[in-house]
Amino acid sequence: MVYLSNYPEPSGIKTWAEEDRPREKLLLKGKHSLTESELIAILLRTGTRERTAVDVAMELMKNSGNDLNALSKLTVKDILALGINGIGETKAITIVAALELGRRRQTTEAREKDKISSSKDCYDVLQPLIADVKHEEFWILMLNRANKVIAVERMSEGGLTGTVADPRKIFNSAIKSDATSVILCHNHPSGNLTPSSTDIELTKKMKEAGKILEISVLDHLIIGENKYYSFADEGMM
Repeated sequence: MVYLSNYPEPSGIKTWAEEDRPREKLLLKGKHSLTESELIAILLRTGTRERTAVDVAMELMKNSGNDLNALSKLTVKDILALGINGIGETKAITIVAALELGRRRQTTEAREKDKISSSKDCYDVLQPLIADVKHEEFWILMLNRANKVIAVERMSEGGLTGTVADPRKIFNSAIKSDATSVILCHNHPSGNLTPSSTDIELTKKMKEAGKILEISVLDHLIIGENKYYSFADEGMM
């Protein structure tokens, strides 16, 4: 008869040298000393009987091309679909929530700039919010007289090829925020940033309406994953 007690126990993180365990390593050497897989392992907390949390995290990273940006785009459903032993719904939720906090931190840092002085400044604020969305959304950036961001708001969301932008709703939000100028923004999930005739017509309409209300429409950005199109930069404002 074979007794299970005769089999060696799987080698877990607790058998590692203290300075190599993710939690202890963070305390001893600081957060910057950890690899992406080790940081994810801390979120996972545990692995499986056969594998450590670091092993599970490494498989997750491998399935994402070892690219945190690619990992950050995954939904809970996407992560579960990878079929990684050791990651259930609760752990997938934890990972998605942690990556979303990182994305929001990036947005907050961009908004804390002294003022918006270029289309790139606008892009830095809006890109984390809109670039990875798989359907079209329309947002506005609202500024005060010093060109500082006072509010960012999503106006509408639609399908893969379009969304509706209501000028009345847009300017109503600007007035409520006491904005003196706005910057329009929407994404093109297709990756093609060329403005459509509808985009051009809407921009003209918004600019004319802004003149009447004394709320300047400074720019209209079309955002892709890692690039953007600026109406102002292209002389179309």
